[in-house]
Amino acid sequence: MKPIIDVCCGSRMFWFDRKNPKVVFMDNRTVKQTLCDGRKLEIKPDVVGDFRHIHYPDNTFYLVVFDPPHLIRVGPKSWLAAKYGKLSQNWREDLRAGFNECMRVLKPYGTLVFKWSEEQVSLAEVLKCFPVSPLFGQKRAKTHFLVFMKMENK
Repeated sequence: MKPIIDVCCGSRMFWFDRKNPKVVFMDNRTVKQTLCDGRKLEIKPDVVGDFRHIHYPDNTFYLVVFDPPHLIRVGPKSWLAAKYGKLSQNWREDLRAGFNECMRVLKPYGTLVFKWSEEQVSLAEVLKCFPVSPLFGQKRAKTHFLVFMKMENK
């Protein structure tokens, strides 16, 4: 079993090594298209799946990367929607379920890295969806990187 899962990998822009053999790259879609500016977009996950229902057993991974879509108001055919995905109108419930699933598949004392852009929804609103607070984080412009740890099983 691979020790890392990225549950919203998209085109793997997050990664230095987009073919890292230690990572399960998961997304809810596969895409191969040319964007309006001529760039090629390919989303080709190892596993097609929904971050709200991760099909792995409890306590599977040492590291989970959770970089969900962060836009609500975006056209369905826009390049932003194609590249980054789009949140549903039930985004609070979706993020809550996704966070809980990410924590479920983490091993005890495993690490969850959460990335969020405040382009349309504030981080404060997102954090209200989660049952625990981050340990620490970093902000660059509108983008936040937060680190959580799964404490021992109860």
